[in-house]
Amino acid sequence: MNVFKMNECTGQIGHRGWGREVRPRTASYAYNAIGGNIQRGTGPIAGRFFACLIAALLLFTAPLGTAALAKTVRLVALGDSLTAGYGLDGPDAFPEKLQRALRAKGYDVEVRNAGVSGDTASDGLQRLDWALNGKPDGLILELGANDALRAIDPAVTRKALDGILTRLSRRNIPVLFAGMRAPPNLGRDYVASFEAVFDDLAKKHDVVFYPFFLDGVAARPKLLQTDGIHPNGAGVEVIVRRIFSSVETLLERIGEPRHRQSGN
Repeated sequence: MNVFKMNECTGQIGHRGWGREVRPRTASYAYNAIGGNIQRGTGPIAGRFFACLIAALLLFTAPLGTAALAKTVRLVALGDSLTAGYGLDGPDAFPEKLQRALRAKGYDVEVRNAGVSGDTASDGLQRLDWALNGKPDGLILELGANDALRAIDPAVTRKALDGILTRLSRRNIPVLFAGMRAPPNLGRDYVASFEAVFDDLAKKHDVVFYPFFLDGVAARPKLLQTDGIHPNGAGVEVIVRRIFSSVETLLERIGEPRHRQSGN
């Protein structure tokens, strides 16, 4: 029984007998990779050229057929109750609303909620590795509100946030750093020292900086829950709208230009 075998690079066909291969002596053949046909060529050089040319074309053009679809960009929002969505239904939390806003503009982005109510900057540093599980493409850092509410020494807050930003830089993870303000009743010295933490670290680490996460929402009762601290659903909408351009800058640093999702 003979089994025919084709050499894909030389375009030659031989047949295998019992224990040995017999190659043709007079004619060579080329394989039509598209039609699946075997065509007689004019010699071994022609057969080899034709087969390898087809293989090369298939190799380099196949990815183009799928338009080299870009992967979904994965962001993590690391924060406290302002990120977690304290007092809100899940879909009204900042990460979820930001994700919907980004997708509405054509970005293929997922935003994972890594907010934990009550967390200080030091708490965020301790669970940073957990937040980075899954190797996100970028991170939104929102911490410090609880530090101010508890009047924690700004030097402690600075050290923790610096530690977070340093570790993210070492991992080459682009960051959008959201600043925070201290309540004025803590005194001018404390307020100045606390707020300088965010400005200084943003410059030191060259991150995308949004100076005040609650800009346009703080001290506006209609945008806050009954505690007067946490944003309600309408307040989160304002936050998303105001921070949106900074998120776009973050995506640019990641290397993600705006692209429409399929069907949009």
